[in-house]
Amino acid sequence: MNIVQASHASSRLHVRGAPHCLRERRRRIVRMFESKHGARAGGEARAESNARQTPHGILRTTAANAEPREMSIPEFLLELSIVVIAVVSLLTNMSVLLCFTQSAELRSHVPGIFILNLSFSNILLTVINMPATFLGVAKGAKPLGDLFCQAVSFAETFLTANAMLSMAALSMDRWVAVVFPLRYSSKMRYRDACLIVAYSWLHSLSFSLTQLLMAWGGYSHTYASCTVHLDGGKRSQLAAYASFTALFHCGSFALCLLVLCFAYLKVLRVARSHCKMIDVITVHTLILLVDIHPSVKERCLAEQKKRRQRAAKKISIFIGTFILCFSPYVITRLVELLPSVHIPRYWGMTAKCLSYAKTSSDPFVYCLLRQQYRKVLVSIISRVLRQNPYALSIHSASSTLDTTDDNCIARIT
Repeated sequence: MNIVQASHASSRLHVRGAPHCLRERRRRIVRMFESKHGARAGGEARAESNARQTPHGILRTTAANAEPREMSIPEFLLELSIVVIAVVSLLTNMSVLLCFTQSAELRSHVPGIFILNLSFSNILLTVINMPATFLGVAKGAKPLGDLFCQAVSFAETFLTANAMLSMAALSMDRWVAVVFPLRYSSKMRYRDACLIVAYSWLHSLSFSLTQLLMAWGGYSHTYASCTVHLDGGKRSQLAAYASFTALFHCGSFALCLLVLCFAYLKVLRVARSHCKMIDVITVHTLILLVDIHPSVKERCLAEQKKRRQRAAKKISIFIGTFILCFSPYVITRLVELLPSVHIPRYWGMTAKCLSYAKTSSDPFVYCLLRQQYRKVLVSIISRVLRQNPYALSIHSASSTLDTTDDNCIARIT
């Protein structure tokens, strides 16, 4: 009886403990499955990370993560403006150099040294800085490496200051030629012109070397170009950087603007006095010629009015293009030194493009609209096209700005 009861009790215990054993087995199976699956997933993750570290994996990951950058309309217009300015600047400045190589008369003039210095600066600025700015606008990031960006920034500082000082030298040359015509040959010689150009180079080189030694050149997102720029990690140098920026723009833009205004206003005063003398002579001639036709008198009086306005227009072009192209960029660079001011990116890029536009307007302002340069260009075109140079010269004379009636103010151009 006891044996039977014990067997029944053990069977009941075995039946009661069966679910517990089944649960334990299930847990063990789940643990084994999870451990195997986790090891396999870890191995796949390690293999994927190793694949990503290879060059092909990096390229695949970059290509997968990279998304096409949409170009906005302002960026497209800025890129188009840079391309147009670069093409016009390169063609016009190369035309000026071509005129100098083909004309001994132009090479004999002392102001030709200043014009050559200005043209070389504009060409180098077009070849070096404009493509870098175009890539910065197109990519929205640094175009190339740090060393390249520092070199481009160094070139921009040197070439911009050199071009401004060349314009100031041209204005001083014309002031001496108009105000002191009898002493011009003794006051402005080739040696004096070379000394002025040497000073311009030293002046520009001092600022560009300072910028290079202080490592203040780099990519600026505001202007989308490699220019004078202070990185965020160098905020301790903010006072020195602000002093350098203010001194640079005062020694280049402000100084040249002051020289331009002084020289050309003196020239304008002399030109107006000469025009008054010519007007008096013309009026006396018209009074003496009683039998002259009324239409001829009207034409002479109209030419007097044009002559009085012509000198003012030319001088306003000289000073106006300088202010219009450089002042937005210079003011923006000075305003951004204030810690509470944020410059919009599109405005910064627009101001940069305006400063580049001066390189394409300088050949027209100082050279190509003058009769001497047009004659040389006509002779070159006639040789290239093998046409009659007299027909081309007659065609170009219809748009001439310097006539025989205003030789008294021809020196101001």
